[in-house]
Amino acid sequence: QVTHMIDNEGTVLFAMFMAIWATVFLELWKRQRATVVTDWDLYRWDEDEEELALELINNLQHEPRRYQHSYFCSTILLLLALLMIAVLIGSAHALVVVRVVAMALFAQSSIELLREQANTVAVMAGAVLHYITILIMTKVRTPAAGSGACSSTSILPSHSIPLPQVNKKVASFLCDLEKPRTFSQYENNFTMKIFTFQFFTHFSSLIYIAFFLGRINGRPGSYVRIAGKWRLEECHPSGCITDLFIQMAIIMMLKQTISNVVEYFGPWIKLKLRRRKQRPKKRNVILEEDEEAEDPCKRQWRDNYELNEVNRFSLFDEFLEIVTQYSFTTIFVAAFPLAPLLAFINNLVEIRLDAIKMMRLYRRMVPRKANDIGIWLQVLEAIGILAVIGNGLVIAITSNFIPMQVYKYTYSPCATGNRTDVDCLTGYINHSLSTFRIQDSELDSEMPEALLDRHEVKEYRDYRNTEDYSHTAQFWHILAVRLAFLILFEHVALCIKLIAAWYIPDVPQSVKNKFLERKHNNLRKDLRWVMPRRCQG
Repeated sequence: QVTHMIDNEGTVLFAMFMAIWATVFLELWKRQRATVVTDWDLYRWDEDEEELALELINNLQHEPRRYQHSYFCSTILLLLALLMIAVLIGSAHALVVVRVVAMALFAQSSIELLREQANTVAVMAGAVLHYITILIMTKVRTPAAGSGACSSTSILPSHSIPLPQVNKKVASFLCDLEKPRTFSQYENNFTMKIFTFQFFTHFSSLIYIAFFLGRINGRPGSYVRIAGKWRLEECHPSGCITDLFIQMAIIMMLKQTISNVVEYFGPWIKLKLRRRKQRPKKRNVILEEDEEAEDPCKRQWRDNYELNEVNRFSLFDEFLEIVTQYSFTTIFVAAFPLAPLLAFINNLVEIRLDAIKMMRLYRRMVPRKANDIGIWLQVLEAIGILAVIGNGLVIAITSNFIPMQVYKYTYSPCATGNRTDVDCLTGYINHSLSTFRIQDSELDSEMPEALLDRHEVKEYRDYRNTEDYSHTAQFWHILAVRLAFLILFEHVALCIKLIAAWYIPDVPQSVKNKFLERKHNNLRKDLRWVMPRRCQG
C-alpha cells in the first residue's frame, strides 16, 4: 500500500509541484522582506559601512582591515572540509554495516515476527541509529566563557556562539585559518560550513538508501559480502522506495517530537533550578523588595535578568533547524509525500513554543539591524535546486515508475492495442523476475540433496539472462529510459523554476514606487536651490 501510494504517475506531478512551490515560496519571501525592510528604512542599509562607522567613532585613527586571500590557506581549508565530509559519509557506511549485521541476527531470531520482518525491522533500527547519530553530531552546547576558539585577530569569540558538539573543533580550527575580515563575513562562512556538515550528517544515509541500496549487493550466486560473511542488504520486496519512506518517516518524526520536547523543557527546567537557587538570597533583602515595589521598571529589569541567559547567536540554531526541515520537505519529497504535512503541523506547534521560550524563559535579546536573512537565502535557493535533482533521481532510479511505464507501453497486453479489457500492468511482476539455478548457489555444497532436487530454479527481481546471468537487453532499455527521464524532468523543472522566479518580481511595485517618490522629492529639493541661482546669473 505504501508503494502504491508514492510510486505512481501522480508522483511526477507532485515532485514538479514541490519544485515550483519552493521557488514561489522564496519569491514571496523576498517580496515580504522588501516590504518589511522598507518600512524600517533598512532597504539600502550596509552592515559593513556601519561596522566601519562604529570603529571610527571609537577611534578616529582606525584603519580598515584589507582584503586578503591565500591560496595555501584556502587549499588547506578545502582539504579539511572534505576530510570532515568524508568522516560524515563514513558514519553512514558504518550504519550500513550495522543494518546488515542486524538483519542477519533478526533473520536467525527465535521470535517469529522478527524472522518474517527482518528486513523492515533492520531498516527501522537503522533509522533510529541514524537519528542518534544526528543527535551526537548536531547536539548544541555553548562553550564556556573565555575559551576562545578563534585567534585574537578573529572577529567573533567562540564563547558567544552555540556550536554543534562534534563540529565545534573543526569550525574553530577553520576559523583560525580564515581570520575573516568582518563580522558579516565570519557569519556567512560559519553558516556555510555548519550547514554543509549538517547536510551530510542528515542525508548521507538517505542518499545510500535511495541510490545504492539493492544495486551494489550482487546477485544470487555472487553476492557482495562484508568480511566474507554478511551479505549486503537488499531493498524491501515492494521496492527500494519503501525503505527510503520508512527511513525518512522515522527520522523526521523523531527529530520533530524529541527536539520540541528538549528545546522547551530544557530551558524550563533550567529556569526553575535557577530561580530556586536565587530565591533565598532575594527574599531576605526587604529593602530591595520595597524598591522594586516603588520602581516598576527596576522590577521588570530584575525579572528579566533572572531568566535564562541568551547570546548574540541565540537564533542561529533556530535558523539551522528551519532550513534543515525545509531540506526534508523538498529533497526526496517524492519518496515521502507526508513531509510537508508533518512540517506544517510541527511549525504550528513550534512557533508557539518558541514564542513562549523567548517571552518567558529567556532574557530579551539585544536588537540588531538586518535587512535580510543573510546567506541563508542562498542556502534555501541551493536547496531548491538540489530538490529538483534529488526528486528526479528518486523517480528515475529509486522508484519502479520507469520500469512499469516501459512494460506498459512495450511489453504489456495493451502494447499491441488488441487487449483493452485487462489492466495494462497485468504480468508486470512476473516480467520483472529472473530465474536462478540452485546448483549455482554459493552454498550449494551445504544444502541437502533433497532440497536441490525439489527446487531447481528460484526467481528474483532483476533483468538477467538465465545462462550466464548477464544483464538482458530490457535492462539496458530501462536504463536508457531512466536517464532520458532524468534529463527531461530536471530540465523542465528548472525551466519552470526560472520562469516562476522571473514572473514574480522580488520587489513589490509599491516599494519601487515609494523609492521613486522619495528620489523625486530629493531631486526637487536639490533643484529648488540650484534653479534660482541660475536665474540670478
